[in-house]
Amino acid sequence: DPQAAPEKRLEDMLRLGELCVEVLTQNEEHHAEQQYHSKIDVLIDEAFKDMLSSLVTKFAAVLDGVLNKLSRYDEGTFFSSILSFTKPGMDLADTYITFIRQNQDILRDRVNDELYTEKVFEQWYSSSVKLVCVWLTDRMDLQLHVYQLKTLIKIVKKTYRDFRLQGVLDVSLNNKSYETVYNRLTVEEATAAVKSGDGLQGISMRDSDQEDD
Repeated sequence: DPQAAPEKRLEDMLRLGELCVEVLTQNEEHHAEQQYHSKIDVLIDEAFKDMLSSLVTKFAAVLDGVLNKLSRYDEGTFFSSILSFTKPGMDLADTYITFIRQNQDILRDRVNDELYTEKVFEQWYSSSVKLVCVWLTDRMDLQLHVYQLKTLIKIVKKTYRDFRLQGVLDVSLNNKSYETVYNRLTVEEATAAVKSGDGLQGISMRDSDQEDD
């Protein structure tokens, strides 16, 4: 559940990151006098990489949970026909987007190193889009349920917009995974529009970076 994210662990990791930045700064100031600090540089760099990987992995696990819930609606599954009679809202997408924004704010508030923050955002975005891409590729021969489509469109659009606002460059935003996801969802949207009319209730892949909320 995105709302039950381990914020305490995240804050502990961010405190460690701040300590690494402080030690690295002190190390640079005294490097000329104490050559052995070069070994500390290596250790700190490795710690940064480990923390970065750990953070991205934790964020990806939340999205993976969202995608697992969407899998219940896969075409041809036992539950898909039953679930088709229900009319779920956008709570799943909205909760995940809230999770993204809350943790982006935590990172901005807790980490003073802009370069480190940018790397986290870039890798977080990249891993998220790749997860969605793989999930869709696994369903290449299936038509998406309208609920799957609406939820993914909203998540992909908001994710793209929010990470762009956080400074992720267009060259990273528009990577191959994103292009694949965008094209697939656009085709699914067109198919759904023909079959169900306004079944998407105005949700569309168009203008993914121009919405206000």
